[in-house]
Amino acid sequence: MKKTIMVALALLVVGATFNSVQAQQAPATRIDSLSYSIGMAQTQGLKDYLAKQMKIDLNYMDDFVKGLKEGAFAENSQSKAAYYAGIQIGQQILRQMMPGLNKEVFGETNKSVSMDQFMAGFVSGVTGKDGLMSVEDASKLAQRLIEEVKNETLLEQYGDNKKAGEDFMAAQAKLAKKKKSGITVLPSGLMYKVLTKGNGPVAKATDKVKVKYEGRLLDGTVFDSTEKQGGEPATFSPNQVIKGWTEALTLMPVGSKWQLYIPQELAYGSREAGQIKPFSALIFDVEVLEIVEDKKEEKK
Repeated sequence: MKKTIMVALALLVVGATFNSVQAQQAPATRIDSLSYSIGMAQTQGLKDYLAKQMKIDLNYMDDFVKGLKEGAFAENSQSKAAYYAGIQIGQQILRQMMPGLNKEVFGETNKSVSMDQFMAGFVSGVTGKDGLMSVEDASKLAQRLIEEVKNETLLEQYGDNKKAGEDFMAAQAKLAKKKKSGITVLPSGLMYKVLTKGNGPVAKATDKVKVKYEGRLLDGTVFDSTEKQGGEPATFSPNQVIKGWTEALTLMPVGSKWQLYIPQELAYGSREAGQIKPFSALIFDVEVLEIVEDKKEEKK
């Protein structure tokens, strides 16, 4: 008898709980049903967006719902709208803008710009009050300082690479003073050795040339070549490549094969390009096969 009473009570509790949930979730009218179904339909993919795009910890969904309701039921208050917009943009600064900015300026280090000073400048810029400079001047200054700090950071990381390149170029320049070395030093810092002498025409910067090539790091690593690209010669204009190539291709007669010694400032400089680390001096063997003439469209 006692067991039966306990089961009955349990069923009453379950039933009451079910009816309570059902009453909370079941809309009373067709408009209510419409409203509820639209609301639920709009959440499709929202959890993934919160977790993956906004980096929200889904263990804090109660806090999300609290903020969500506060925003949704704030009515048409301009003050509240401005406040929530500030919260939203502030979160974007914290979660997206600052990490991206720090990575751009400082690379893979633990260094960071000052959030306090960033926000001081941001607030002055957006309100137009107490600014130390105009927004236009700030943009110019920021661009210059970003490049300066980036280069300083890269030099800390790749200073040895830069010195190795400078030492290599200095060694080639020393060899160039010996007549039998065959190395020519140009005023720009580019150096070359003629491997095969060509007698054809010389391309202009805007012409298209067909070439075979092999590019190597100072340790002999081949980072790119005609063979690596399938074996077919490459075709491009001299003004579409790094400065060292541009200068060489506008000096080489068709049929020539040169070995180029390119200092980092005529190559990729502080940029990283695949296996090529910042401030890398490069060695290229380049053969100019022909100048490619553009085919004129036939008149109809």
